[in-house]
Formats: sequence, structure tokens, C-alpha cells
Amino acid sequence: MGNPWFESIAVAQRRAKKILPRHVYDALIAGSEAGLTLDDNQAAFREIGFQPVIANRPSERHLSRNVLGIDLSMPVIISPTGVQAVHPQGELAVARAAAARGTAVGLSSFGSKPMEEVIAANEHLLFQMYWIGGRDWVAAQMDRARAAGVKTVILTLDWSYSHSRDWGSPELPDGIDIRTMIKYAPAVLARPRWLGRYLRSGHLPTLTAPNMSVDGSPAPTFFGAYGQWMGSPQPTWEDLEWFVQEWGGTCVVKGVMRVDDARRARDAGFSALSVSNHGGNNLDGTPSPLRALPAIAEAVGADMEVLLDGGIRRGSDVVKALALGAKAVMIGRAYLWGLAANGQAGVENVLDVLRMGIDSAMLGMGVGHVDELRRDQLVVPDTFDRPLGISASS
Repeated sequence: MGNPWFESIAVAQRRAKKILPRHVYDALIAGSEAGLTLDDNQAAFREIGFQPVIANRPSERHLSRNVLGIDLSMPVIISPTGVQAVHPQGELAVARAAAARGTAVGLSSFGSKPMEEVIAANEHLLFQMYWIGGRDWVAAQMDRARAAGVKTVILTLDWSYSHSRDWGSPELPDGIDIRTMIKYAPAVLARPRWLGRYLRSGHLPTLTAPNMSVDGSPAPTFFGAYGQWMGSPQPTWEDLEWFVQEWGGTCVVKGVMRVDDARRARDAGFSALSVSNHGGNNLDGTPSPLRALPAIAEAVGADMEVLLDGGIRRGSDVVKALALGAKAVMIGRAYLWGLAANGQAGVENVLDVLRMGIDSAMLGMGVGHVDELRRDQLVVPDTFDRPLGISASS
């Protein structure tokens, strides 16, 4: 087995690839259509540099920050992702890792573990919702979340029907039965460590979405839940205002890429927004959130908390996002690779790698506190920004 510790998220990804069946791994790395947005999510970070200093550097760096009313040990939050079949403990392992490292955890409506169990593992649970079935169904799901003790909800709106991929979409089952087991046996047997984990846990991968059950009815499968979303009318701005009022607490809207949408989200009453393109799994050709971030932060950052989600692979990436106006970042693929590589310890490892990277970058820049990070400490090309949704009169 060797040393389970990994020094970078790139190493965690390589280990995940060796452990996971091909279809599962392909689902983690996928982007829609040609993958233009998926590629730009990381390319944007590579275009930005730092301006290092050599003297009067702080001997201690302070990474803690209050975000969404939560005292975080560092400005990194676990983003909600769907069914986490990369490891038997799934969202529970992720929640425990986040709690151990002093941060909050997002839980998807399409997640594989019930919110009641996940919030018991980490009280700082951000429950992610989709607009499904209209106001009555959404209100019922809110009721369940309140009863579980959830304080903050995330309404995800950066998802569309465009999921074709030029290189081919990974074929995933809707459930586990004998026929499915036979079909996928060669791929699974080629990854005995992944299979062994499930055999030791006493259950096969769970492909249901228990948080989509709001009336005691059986939980749908992941693709069943996806079908419910596809069949639902898209929300209006009036629906979004109702959503904020109905919840009555901290609300985050995820998927904002335009300044005009950011302003309307602020006016609708959202506490925070996440600049995001769903990890490149939405409308292909959308720029990296990092390119859209500065204009959005300038427009609404004084009125609501601005988060960034997409492309984070290093602590230095976190620093760049903060310097361009983000209050915190959310990570997705990075922690899933850690989870696949080594369960809860692997997720903790990812968070440790990011913490060390943030600290190291701040030392080189001569910055003692994350609140002191500014754009003028970076090297940003003149052509970098993509301010979207700004009219000529703005």
C-alpha cells in the first residue's frame, strides 16, 4: 500500500484513477460537450501570477474567516456533489473530514446519505436544493431540512440539459441488480480495492437519493431524481424571491455568472451567491468563474457574500480567488479524489494540502491575513476578465 499520504491533489487524482472503475472515474472528470468550460476553469488560474516580497514577511499567517455566519478555519468549503459512489462512507466521511478540519460541508439533494445522518457528523451543513416540482414540493423539502437542523440552504441553478460529451458520456446504471452486476463485472473486478471496500462495508453502492423523499415515500434513484428536475418548470425571479422568504434563513444561490443576475439575486434577498458554472457540466463555452468573479464581487460584494466554485486544485488557487474578491471558495472534484484515494483521511489530506498551499502563498506575498489579499498583489493579464451581463449604460 505504501504511504497513504499524498502531497498534492494531482496525486490524489492519480490514485483515484487507479482505484475507481472506469465508468465511475470518467463521471468525475467529465465536462459537457467539447469540454471548453471544463478546461478554462483551470486554465484561468494558470494565467494569473504573484508578486513576491523578500522582507518584512509575517512569521504567522491567519487563514480563519467567518463565512455564512460560520467560523471557518480557512476559507474553503466542501461543495455539494451528487451520489458519492467513490467510497462506501460517501458524504458521511466527507462531513467528518470537514468537521475535523474546521469547515462546512455541502450536501446535495441527490446525495447518497440522508441529511439527518450527515448533519450529525458535521453541524455546519449547507443543504443544496434544486427547483423541483414547484413551490409545494420545495416547501416540503425545506420542512425536512429545518427539522434536521439545517441553517443554510444552497439553491443550485447552474445546470442545464446539455450533457453530451464529444469523447462519449460514461454509462452509469440507474440501480444495482444481477443483470447490472454482470454487465459491469469486468470493470469492477479490474479495480479490486474499490470492490473490496464495499464488500467489507456489507453493502453495494447506493444509487438512491434519500434527500429527495419529502413525504415518507421511497427515495428515487439518482436518475429518477434527475428526471423529476427535468420535468419541472424552470423558476422565475418571483419564485426565487419566494424561496428566500419561505426559507427565512441564510440562502445561497449557486451558478451566478453575470453581474445583472448577481444584482437581481441580491435584490431577491439572497445572503450569498456562488460564482459557478457547475464544474464545466453546464453550458459549454461559458468562461471560468474566476474570470467573471471580479466584476460580480465589485457589483454586489459589499451587500452579500461572494463565493467561487470551479477549478480549485491548489492552495495558491484559493489565494488568487480571494484576491479577486471571493469571500471563500468551494471545492468539488478535489475532495472526491481524496475520498476515493483514502476515505475520510483522504478528504482531510486534501484540506491539509490546500491549507498548506494557502499559507505558503501568503508567506511569499508577505500577507499575514486572508482579509488583506488584494488584486494588486497578483499579476493579472489585461485580457483576463470576462465581465458578463453588463449593459452599456451600467
